[in-house]
Amino acid sequence: MFRNVFSKSMYDARRGLIGWSIAIAVLVLLESALWPSVRDMPNLTELYQSFPEELRKFFDLDAMTTGAGFLNAELFTLMLPGLFLVYSIGHGARALAGEEERGTLELLLVTPVSGFRIVLDKALALALSITVLGFALFVATTLGSLIFGLGISVPAAASGALAITLLGTEYGVLALAAGALTGRRSTAIGIASAAAAAAYFVYAIGLVLPRFESWQPYSPIHQAFHAGPLGAGLQPSYLWLLAGTALLTALALPALDGRDIPTAHP
Repeated sequence: MFRNVFSKSMYDARRGLIGWSIAIAVLVLLESALWPSVRDMPNLTELYQSFPEELRKFFDLDAMTTGAGFLNAELFTLMLPGLFLVYSIGHGARALAGEEERGTLELLLVTPVSGFRIVLDKALALALSITVLGFALFVATTLGSLIFGLGISVPAAASGALAITLLGTEYGVLALAAGALTGRRSTAIGIASAAAAAAYFVYAIGLVLPRFESWQPYSPIHQAFHAGPLGAGLQPSYLWLLAGTALLTALALPALDGRDIPTAHP
C-alpha cells in the first residue's frame, strides 16, 4: 500500500495532524477575537506602563498596543511555542523509539530498507507534519487579522509561523535522534523537554537580568523569538535553527545501523 517509510509515517500521522491543526486555528481565532475589545480600552498605554519594568520587558507589553504585539505577547512567545514543542517532541519520540518499544521497528529493519533510510524518512515526515501545523497557524493568523482588524500583513503572519515551525522542528528532531540512540521513548521525551526548558530559561533570564543577555544568542528560543516572532521577517538567526536541525539529523542517521534492535522492549 505504501511505497516507503515516509508515506506510511504521514498516513499514520494524519488524524493527529487534523486535530492539532484545527485546535491551533481555533485558538488563534479566539484570541484574535479579543483584540477589538483590548484595542478600544481607554488609557491602554498608561495601563501597560503601570506594570513593573521587568514584567513589561518579559512579555513585551509596550508592543501590545498593536495587533501584532498583542498576538506576540498572548500566543506567539509562550502558548503556541509550548503547543508546537509538545507535538514535535511527542511525535519525534514516537517516530523511532515508540516503534522500537512496540516491536515494529525490527520488522522494518529486516526489509531491504536501510536503517539510514528509515531515519531519514521518519525525520522528513516529522518535519512535514510540523510544517503542516505551521501552515495552519499562518492561515489562522491571516484570517484572524482580516476578520478582527489586527493589521497583521501576510508576510508578518508568515514570519511568525516560520519561526515557530523551525523551533518545533529542531526539538522534534532532537527527540527523534535521542530515540534512535537510546530506543526509549520516555528518555527521548525527557532529553528534548529538558533541552527546551533550559533554552527557555536562558532566553527568559536574559530578558529580566541584563548581565545574562550575552547568553541569549545560544538559546534556540531566542533565535526564534528575539525579533518578534510575528512580523520579524526572515531573521539570520533562523539559520542557526536550521543548522541545529541538520546536525541532529546527521547524528541520528547512522544510529539504527549501529545498534541491536529487539523485537520489543519489556
